[in-house]
Amino acid sequence: MSASAVHSLWTTVAAPGADGGFTAPHIEYAQLSPTLIVVGAAVVGVLVEAVVPRKARYYTQLFLSVVAVAAAFAAVVALAAGGYGTTKAQIAAEGAIAVDGPALFLQGTILLASLVAVFTFAERRLDPDAHGNRVDSFAAQAASVPGSESEKAAVKAGFTTTEVFPLLLFAIAGMLVFPAANDLLTLFVALEVFSLPLYLLCAVARRKRLMSQEAAVKYFLLGAFSSAFLLFGIALMYGYAGSVSYARIASVVDGTVKQIDPALADTMGNDALLLIGAAMILMGLLFKVGAVPFHMWTPDVYQGAPTPVTGFMAAATKVAAFGALLRLLYVVLPGLRWDWRPVMWAIAIVTMLGGAIVAVTQTDMKRLLAYSSIAHAGFILAGVIATRPEGISSVLFYLLAYSFVTIGAFAVVTLVRDAGGEATHLSKWAGLGRRSPLVAAVFAVFLLAFAGIPLTSGFAGKFAVFKAAAEGGAGALVVVGVISSAIAAFFYIRVIVLMFFSEPKADGPTVAVPSPLTTAAIGVGVVVTLVLGVAPQYFLDLAGQAGVFVR
Repeated sequence: MSASAVHSLWTTVAAPGADGGFTAPHIEYAQLSPTLIVVGAAVVGVLVEAVVPRKARYYTQLFLSVVAVAAAFAAVVALAAGGYGTTKAQIAAEGAIAVDGPALFLQGTILLASLVAVFTFAERRLDPDAHGNRVDSFAAQAASVPGSESEKAAVKAGFTTTEVFPLLLFAIAGMLVFPAANDLLTLFVALEVFSLPLYLLCAVARRKRLMSQEAAVKYFLLGAFSSAFLLFGIALMYGYAGSVSYARIASVVDGTVKQIDPALADTMGNDALLLIGAAMILMGLLFKVGAVPFHMWTPDVYQGAPTPVTGFMAAATKVAAFGALLRLLYVVLPGLRWDWRPVMWAIAIVTMLGGAIVAVTQTDMKRLLAYSSIAHAGFILAGVIATRPEGISSVLFYLLAYSFVTIGAFAVVTLVRDAGGEATHLSKWAGLGRRSPLVAAVFAVFLLAFAGIPLTSGFAGKFAVFKAAAEGGAGALVVVGVISSAIAAFFYIRVIVLMFFSEPKADGPTVAVPSPLTTAAIGVGVVVTLVLGVAPQYFLDLAGQAGVFVR
C-alpha cells in the first residue's frame, strides 16, 4: 500500500463529522458528587502532605477528611431527597454507575461509618507521650525499618504518619463506587481503588510493627489472588455476552438479545463461559466479604492491622462488598438463580457455622471479633439468598446496624492497654467490669448486639434477614442460622462473664481515657445500636424504599 493511500486512510477515518467522529461523554456530575467530593479531598490530602509544614499537617488532614466525608454524606441525602433513590433512579456516567436506592443507601452507610472511623484514626491520647509529643496508632515513619535507628529518630522528632488520612479517603472513594458499579470494569477498578490503600494502612501500626507488616503482606497476596479470579471471570463473562455492561449481560442470560456481534458469534451464549465466569466473579466478591472458604486472611489481618484500620475495614468493606454482590446476583444473574442459589446456600451454611465454632476457641479479642465477622457474613448471605425484595432491604438494614456496632467494638478494644500497647489477650480483660464499669458495660452492649439479643440492632437485623430467607423458601438455612447464633452467643456471653464476674489481676491492663474523638465514635455506636434495636421500623421502611435496583 502506497504512503499516500495510508495517509488518505487515516484522514478519512478521523475526518470531522464522520460517523466515527468523537462525541464527548455525558457525565452527570451532580449524581456522582458524593464520590467526586471524596476523590477531590483525597487528592488535596496528597498535596497537603507535600506543601503544609509537618506540625500543621495532622489538624489540616483531620479537618479536610471530616469536612469531605460530611459533605459527601450531605450530597447522598440531597440525591435521595431529590428522588434519585426511587422515581428518578438512573444509570449515570455513560452506563458505568447506577444511581438508585440500594446504591445511595449503601453509600450513606459507608460515609457515616467512615466519619466515625476518621475519629478513631485521629485519636492521640491513648498512648503515653513519646519525647513530649502525642502519638497515634500509626508508625512515626512508615518507610523506616522496624527497630532501626531511623525509626527511633522519627519517634524522637515527633513525626506522625498523616498520610493515613488521604489513604483512607481513597479507600472510601473506591467503596462508594463498588456497590454502584454498573459494568464489570468499573467494578474491578473500584475494587482496586479501595483495596490498595487498605493493604498500605494494614502495614503502618506503631506497636507490633512486624506483625502489622506480616498482616499487610498476607492481605496483599490473597487480595491479589482474589482480584485475579475476578478479572478472569470478567474476561469470560465478556466472551459470553459480548459486553461488560450489567444490563447487556442480563439480557443475554435471559435470552432476550436478538443482535449478536459477528466477532463473538462462536462464544456468545456459551453456558460454560457464563457459569465459570460467574463463579470466578463471585469468588472475588466473597473474598472481600470474608465468607468461608475465602476467609483465611480475615483473622490474621484483623489481628495485625492497627485497630482503627481493622474497625474501618470490618465495617465499610463488608457494606461495599455485599452491595456489589447484591447487584451482581439481582441485576446481572437473576436468570441463573437456580444455578447460584444452591452454591450460595452451601457457602452461607459453612460460613455461619465455621465462623461461630472457630470463634469459641479464640483467645485474642481481635481474632474473636474477626471470626464473629465471618459468622455475620453468613447471616447476611441468608438475606442475599432470599431472592425477594425483602431480601435486599433486610441486607441493607443489617449492614447499617452491623457497621456501627463493629466500629464501636474495635474502638473499645483500643482503650484497654498495658505496657506493650493494646491488651488484646482475653485473659487481660478479666475483671474489667470492676476496674472500669462504664467501658465494660459499653462493650457488653456491643457484644449483646453481635449475639442478636432483643432490644439491640443485632436482633432487628437478624430477624429481618431470617424472615426474608424463610419467606424465600430457605427455611432450613434459618434453622442453621439460629443454631449458629446460639453457638456465637456462648462466646459473646463468655466475654461478658469474664469482664464482670472474674477477679481483676493486680498487674492487669489499664483503661486509657480517650479524647472526645474516640468517645464520640463509641457513643455513636451505642446510640445507633440501641435506637435500631428499640425502634427499627423507620429504618426498615427506609431500607424497603431503597431496595429497588435500576436496570
